[in-house]
Amino acid sequence: MKQLFFDFDGTIADSHRGIIHGIEYMLDQMHLPSLTEAEYRTFIGPSLTSSLKRYFPQMSDADCAQAVKHYQKLYAESAIFELDLYPGIQDVLGDLQTAGYRLNIATAKPEPMVDRIIEHFDLGHFFTGVYGATLDESIRSTKTAVLAYGLDKAQADAADSLMIGDRDTDMQGGLNNHVQTLGVTYGFGSAEELKQAHAAAIVATPQAIPAGISQLMA
Repeated sequence: MKQLFFDFDGTIADSHRGIIHGIEYMLDQMHLPSLTEAEYRTFIGPSLTSSLKRYFPQMSDADCAQAVKHYQKLYAESAIFELDLYPGIQDVLGDLQTAGYRLNIATAKPEPMVDRIIEHFDLGHFFTGVYGATLDESIRSTKTAVLAYGLDKAQADAADSLMIGDRDTDMQGGLNNHVQTLGVTYGFGSAEELKQAHAAAIVATPQAIPAGISQLMA
């Protein structure tokens, strides 16, 4: 059985509004300086903890843990559904399902939050498995760890699996798990970022995903 593992933010949904809303609240609560719009967008994909360490290296692990709690409070209460599914992505998922692929989500977003979003937007019938980080990001906070967890739970053969995502972390997660990678440029990462992360193939639209998959999993 050929299995596909989709990133969520930037691959299935444009979720920048809710995520940035949560980050702004988090920084305010932690009395940290605001960032630029471009900097906020780099938070989308990697774990919050890794992004905080990147911009605020002086933060301790305890500070990061507290910041994550602030973010999740606001996000869970009001920002979680501030997103838009990419046009055409549901048709693509349905076509891939019909073609015989088993579809999964593999995201650094906390798994309980992804479950809520999947249910809210009625996406559950597309996905056999939904795999994400733990709520406190203490384990499975990297895409490498999430994908390893997903491969194990889905009983997937790495040689017959494909990681699809928009950021270098998605590509690195695939490489570290010996899984082929397909990058998408309609999300939050650039073609250059994906190329540098050794994406096996890159597509520019959701509608081009099936052709990219066929190229890599023929």
